[in-house]
Amino acid sequence: MAVKALGDYNFPPADTQDKFHGNQLLYVGWDDHLMFCAPFAYCLPPGTLFSELVEKHLPHSFGPHPDWAKVEVAGIVWLKSGKPFVPDFNKTLAEQGLRHKDVLRMQTPGLNGNGTCF
Repeated sequence: MAVKALGDYNFPPADTQDKFHGNQLLYVGWDDHLMFCAPFAYCLPPGTLFSELVEKHLPHSFGPHPDWAKVEVAGIVWLKSGKPFVPDFNKTLAEQGLRHKDVLRMQTPGLNGNGTCF
């Protein structure tokens, strides 16, 4: 059924980076591991080191999954917006070109979730 608008349907974007007090959203999902809120959205300063994301934030979010204890960080295959991404753990999100509302996906070869969902 066709819909006819009675007026312009224009809304200003509500989630632009300027509304996050200097922070940016970064979405991170874990392939083959369906969890309640995956992908997770992190609101982080662009100056956050990638190592901090991996060592502090990801375990907090993904740690309840039984596979997380088996993850070897060096073996994670990363995708940024669906394309291969090799992070430098000593550089910041901004230094690696990670911008507001970018999406990272983790693939952990050999760990497929075993049909578990949280």
